Amino acid sequence: MLEFNQVSKSYWTGKTRKVILDRVSFRVELGNSLGILAPNGTGKTTLINMMAGLEKPDEGTIYRGCRISFPLGFMGGVVNRHTARENVRYIARLYGLDPDYIEAFCRWLCGIKEYFDMPVGTYSAGMRSRLTFALMLALEFDIYLIDEGMPSTTDVEFNRKAGEILRERLEKTTVIIVSHQAQILERFARSAAVLRHGKLHMFDTLEEAKQLYDYEADR
Repeated sequence: MLEFNQVSKSYWTGKTRKVILDRVSFRVELGNSLGILAPNGTGKTTLINMMAGLEKPDEGTIYRGCRISFPLGFMGGVVNRHTARENVRYIARLYGLDPDYIEAFCRWLCGIKEYFDMPVGTYSAGMRSRLTFALMLALEFDIYLIDEGMPSTTDVEFNRKAGEILRERLEKTTVIIVSHQAQILERFARSAAVLRHGKLHMFDTLEEAKQLYDYEADR
């Protein structure tokens, strides 16, 4: 379970205070994947980062009663001067997992051959994306966090292998996905919410959330 209790978050932009969350409370139970609709610039990434523990609230509490992933595509845990091998083995130890297994899984899924033993800072954007996606799939979480849909690379074989693993994983895990496009949420969400003006409006279905989202967009 993931629970926000009276959580507030804001930033000072230099001229005004931008409110992301204003005393927001909600709960995500395992097995009930949630899609969150939010216009660009309203704080989607900040919200996802708070769920992952990468950013702290100004007020309120966030309870994480299960294993929650880092946001898909997040590179903050990967050190550029270290090789992929060094990075994945270090992160495996942080999660209390077998470094040999995590390394073998990521080597197989990434398919970047000798680059796996080269510094991550030398990678192309596509190679970095393959590494972080593979690492997230290797760790196995109860809740997966996705910001603006699934990433893709130009490598067809990687997309096929990663897609198959993720589909199997999502059958027994929970997803929280945020996007400004309702169609991106349709594949994952069982319930839905709309983030607007610092408030999170929860709904039982995506269709109900879309009605409020479209109404607000037309105003």
